Amino acid sequence: MSSHKKIIIITAPSGSGKTTLIRNLMNVVDNLSFSISACTRQPRANEQDGKDYYFFTEERFKELMAEEAFLEWEMVYEGKYYGTLRSELDRIWNTGETPLFDIDVQGAVNLQQQFEDNSLSIFIQPPSIQELQRRLESRGTETDESVAERVSKAVSEQEFASKFDTVIINDDLEEATEKLIHIVKDFLSE
Repeated sequence: MSSHKKIIIITAPSGSGKTTLIRNLMNVVDNLSFSISACTRQPRANEQDGKDYYFFTEERFKELMAEEAFLEWEMVYEGKYYGTLRSELDRIWNTGETPLFDIDVQGAVNLQQQFEDNSLSIFIQPPSIQELQRRLESRGTETDESVAERVSKAVSEQEFASKFDTVIINDDLEEATEKLIHIVKDFLSE
């Protein structure tokens, strides 16, 4: 990989506001391209294959793992695999843009280790676990069991925050967005 091929990695516990922050960032900063992750979960009502995720059966995902088609992959929740296809980097770099990764904490740590000299890694943190739980419950898409699972996972994920280049606490969306934009613009101008 040549030194001009940078990547931006953004991670957070589920419910931290990461998706909104990324959307705000991409509306302001040019030459970023969202890296589409692969997964084995079912699409949500508004999600499209090849736009939001590459949706695979568990069998096909495991075939791709055996073919070493992934830069990284994880079983994020029981029976739910997520990963980053190697072909995504080439797809984005071939357009002259910088890949932006929105991935789980373990995947983010893995990518950061692979692209240490060419990456910017950002951890989005909720203001509190209680607020995170409230946000998850207000989505209306989670069962009590899945909220409990996500909150428990978030507690352990926050232990990894210090492994990232920057931590942004999302307690005020406008401030968090401004900070994210500033950090990314600085990284891209280096």
